Amino acid sequence: MARRTVAAALALVAGAAAGVTAPSQAQAAAPGDKDVTAVMFEWKFDSVAKACTDTIGPAGYGYVQVSPPQEHIQGSQWWTSYQPVSYRIAGRLGDRTAFKNMIDTCHAAGVKVVADTVINHMAAGDGVGTGGSSYTKHDYPGVYSSGDFDNCTTEVNNYQDRWNVQQCELVGLADLDTQEDWPRQRIAAYMNDLLSLGVDGFRIDAAKHMPADDLAAIKGRLTDPDVYWKQEAIHGAGEAVDPGEYLGNGDVQEFRYARGLKQAFAGGDKLAHLQNFGEGWGFMSSGRSGVFVDNHDTERVGDTLNYKNGASYTLASVFMLAWPYGSPDVHSGYEWSDKDAGPPNGGHVNACYTDGWKCQHDWREIKSMVALRNVARGQGVTDWWDNGNNAIAFGRGDKAFVAINHEGGTISQSFQTSLAAGTYCDVQSGDSVTVDSAGRFTAALGADTALALHVGAKDCGTTNPPPPSSTAGASFNVEATTRWGENIYVTGNRSELGNWNTGSALKLDPAAYPVWKLDAELPAGTTFEYKYIRKDEAGNVTWESGANRVTTVPSSGTVTLNDTWRN
Repeated sequence: MARRTVAAALALVAGAAAGVTAPSQAQAAAPGDKDVTAVMFEWKFDSVAKACTDTIGPAGYGYVQVSPPQEHIQGSQWWTSYQPVSYRIAGRLGDRTAFKNMIDTCHAAGVKVVADTVINHMAAGDGVGTGGSSYTKHDYPGVYSSGDFDNCTTEVNNYQDRWNVQQCELVGLADLDTQEDWPRQRIAAYMNDLLSLGVDGFRIDAAKHMPADDLAAIKGRLTDPDVYWKQEAIHGAGEAVDPGEYLGNGDVQEFRYARGLKQAFAGGDKLAHLQNFGEGWGFMSSGRSGVFVDNHDTERVGDTLNYKNGASYTLASVFMLAWPYGSPDVHSGYEWSDKDAGPPNGGHVNACYTDGWKCQHDWREIKSMVALRNVARGQGVTDWWDNGNNAIAFGRGDKAFVAINHEGGTISQSFQTSLAAGTYCDVQSGDSVTVDSAGRFTAALGADTALALHVGAKDCGTTNPPPPSSTAGASFNVEATTRWGENIYVTGNRSELGNWNTGSALKLDPAAYPVWKLDAELPAGTTFEYKYIRKDEAGNVTWESGANRVTTVPSSGTVTLNDTWRN
């Protein structure tokens, strides 16, 4: 398999054949009142289970999506998970027992489970899979033999030709003939096995490369033919296969939505133009669309924003969760410079914000918006305001109100809302905001910040309580601009801070760039010294200037440090 395009070409997926015959009761939207999915890309199942209990469930996420659970080729790269060898649950992320335990744990936390499902193709090459199964291309003992694959053995190379897209091999992967009975039967058996373990839905990988009729036939063989489906079908202008062809089978991922967010938040357009974002931009129907800021493919090939875009990425996520279009996915992955790099620690997450795990699902700015979305469900957009450029605000009926400032400086504005009079908690900052009897309030928003109010968050003291801990600590916040490849760290005269060893310094998170953040546990009452450093991709270290900074941890709780990098 060509390394170049596994990351890119697995992302070049879109709709399929016209004249779809859909199941009679196809599920067209994520069921229930909680439609946000935390997509735990390449997290081991036991780590997902812990996250469901600790963060995903309490935050109000309705779903968690896990990476493909089936046996796959060996290798450290992320895309090995998308080259199946068999349909046994025996991938690097966990075995059958771990998978089942994860489902049960997430269900106990009120979270449904979606499995990323690879059914268009099998692995290229030959070897032994992660579960010990031997294979050669087009021969997977006990699963498929050569007669189960399409006759075209050249790579897909013409997206204006439907036959080429749906009959040839995606980046050299063995393309299953899903028009034949045995592959349909075998795929359905795999999906029914996942259903028997408690899976609540499926993301269908590479849906564009299978005719929609074939997918409808497979879904019709499931023990629950109305199970939630979310199909990966990338829109391409002028292409032969259109994502809308798959709507009869279930939801379809609307890739133009993510591209539109990049267009607005990365400087190519204005936020003011988002006033009719969705169907008004020619997208598919809101109730049938899965949306996202980024996913594992698009973040690597530059189609969309990604965590490296700092505040633009964070604010786009805030907007997505506040805006009433589609069912949102929140991508939660890991840092990368090599686009092929697989997950740190083989997918085991010791703790968020360590070992390169980004944990976007747990960022305060993002996590706090999940509850707002749940509270505002069913409410349309009201009270739109913009400054003609990159500051916007809007309400969600009488349930919520959001303002976003993507300008280069602070804006001060009196906002009209439909909220009832009273005191609300801004879940972005934790500050209180008072709405008067006319539904108005005045606020100053710093550059690249947002404000979010909703009727479920009136008391800032209890809306976002700090996690229980036996120790107190320090909340580091430092404003520091960086060049591409640079990161900000903190170290100090405590072992928890690396004892001035730059190799043991703690890395801060750039989610709210140019402010870098980190919460660290330290013993209550401790006075300590600290200083910030920056590291480039080569590991070269630059210390900030000036004397060591000094502060004291309170007897209980956290000391909040709002610093600026000293050149």
